[in-house]
Amino acid sequence: MIRFAAIGLDHRHIYDHVKGLTAAGAVCAGYCPQTSDARVLSGFRERFPDIPSVDRQRLIDDPDVQVICCAAIPRDRAQIAIEAMRAGKDVMVDKPGVTTAADLSLIEQTVAESGRIFSICFTERFIVPAVEIATKLVADGEIGRVLQTVGLGPHRLNRAIRPPWFFDPGAFGGILVDIASHQIDQFLFFTGSNDASVIASSAGNFGMPEMPDFEDYGEILLSSDQGRGFIRVDWFTPDGLPTWGDGRLIILGTEGTIELRKYLDIEGRPGSDHVFIADRNGTRYIDANCEPLTYFRNFLADVRDRTQTAMKQSHVFTVTHLAIDAQNQASRPALRAP
Repeated sequence: MIRFAAIGLDHRHIYDHVKGLTAAGAVCAGYCPQTSDARVLSGFRERFPDIPSVDRQRLIDDPDVQVICCAAIPRDRAQIAIEAMRAGKDVMVDKPGVTTAADLSLIEQTVAESGRIFSICFTERFIVPAVEIATKLVADGEIGRVLQTVGLGPHRLNRAIRPPWFFDPGAFGGILVDIASHQIDQFLFFTGSNDASVIASSAGNFGMPEMPDFEDYGEILLSSDQGRGFIRVDWFTPDGLPTWGDGRLIILGTEGTIELRKYLDIEGRPGSDHVFIADRNGTRYIDANCEPLTYFRNFLADVRDRTQTAMKQSHVFTVTHLAIDAQNQASRPALRAP
């Protein structure tokens, strides 16, 4: 039985980690209550009342804890992961797992020296049943060879309930590091690319002039020897939308297209995980809501067997490198004042 602990209760994605790992058969040995957002801690205790609160260092030092999952303030995740890996533990972190090139270099060095797993739980792929269906369709050749992806990641700002670090680029790394890492991951995965180049990127503040350092819009154009990718991320989800964002993925193949409406169909079917496919045989709709997720059970198998079935370690590093490169080279467009 694999035992894990939760450290870094600063983002609600920690709920997904604990839920996913326990559903896959692992046991949570405890959580560190240290947080920058009391609402996240309160929500954790409500969801997992039987998990004990344990001092952080005790969890790191416990030889029976094999995995640390972490959704700390993004700038702190790398150091927590490094400490855990040096203590002989595998690590699952929320995205972005790393916010700077210097920290990424340290993570790569620690993985090489320790032999531990450093995994980033890209929730927009790993906890979305629609992506599981799209993965099978692509693998079965339903749309031919994938040529391009369009990844759209709109989010609701919820400004009133965000902790102060949320608006500090030094804390979250910038919008392309933070949000667009999801879409970079999906581009590499669905095109089968081992590496890519950032052809162009931009990030700007178009709606919050009173916080000039914050970025509420970003875009990236990617290219690899397997395909092309376009990414748009933003904090402009309107309050009238009944979910936090209308995340979409469009996969273009030589013989068809797949579109995922991950979280809602705004004027159609209820629920989430809508898959639309147009191929050589016509068009069809697939309700993917009940499709089983595979990431967490594959991750636990990798911990047990020292394999890389959930995600290759090189993929994690490539996604992170590209996100940081896109952020660092992003142009800063300005919109004309009304």
